[in-house]
Amino acid sequence: MAAKKSPPDSLDPAQALALLTNAARPAHRAGLARYGIPDTHALGVPMREIQALGKRIGRQPALAQPLWDSGIYEARLLVAFVADPAQLSVTQMDRWCRQFDNWAVCDTLCLHLFDRSPHAWGRIEGWSRRRGEFEKRAAFALLAGLAVHDRHTPDAPFLAGLAHVDTAAGDARNFVSKGVSWALRAIGHRNAALHAEAIAHASALAASDNPTRRWVGKDALRDLGRATVRAKVAKSDKGRAQKNV
Repeated sequence: MAAKKSPPDSLDPAQALALLTNAARPAHRAGLARYGIPDTHALGVPMREIQALGKRIGRQPALAQPLWDSGIYEARLLVAFVADPAQLSVTQMDRWCRQFDNWAVCDTLCLHLFDRSPHAWGRIEGWSRRRGEFEKRAAFALLAGLAVHDRHTPDAPFLAGLAHVDTAAGDARNFVSKGVSWALRAIGHRNAALHAEAIAHASALAASDNPTRRWVGKDALRDLGRATVRAKVAKSDKGRAQKNV
């Protein structure tokens, strides 16, 4: 079997789309609907292949907007791996957020691109007030991504994030409530102090009369109470203490 040829150092949008088209699998496209992903503008490329292609292409910011404008599902996923987070503008982030129409594009951009942008923290509050389901989810996917990937920010912004969790926890829309729980859990994984705060917030939500708030609280408590999470938090605090010696 011949080895796959690497793409040229610099691609134009048509070449990038051709690489996606060549990787398409009709069977994969047919299964997207099972995961709540519209297949109208999809090719059928598995995520692992999109990530591999993004790694091969590297950060080529000139490709980002044309790939996004194509409207093709996989092309928009690829944007997360070829755009340069340092070059993103607030306007561009807001525009793409407004155009999210499924959870996969929302989460992929938030976890692989937006959370690396210097504008990331400034987008959470505004997006958390958006009316669109996936726009609002983006606030909490971004907050969850920062909780996982931002190793330098102190606790204060994450504590502020818990206030946004409380405000949005009553939104009964599926992808919003799951995003809110995700952010709450991710914050609680960072260290012992934030774990305790997340437990307190989750416990209050779990005691709510509102069924959605109650679900968010209980869902978070199930995760935050696991022995593996407690061990992870303790290990994180031990590592930080050793660095400060």
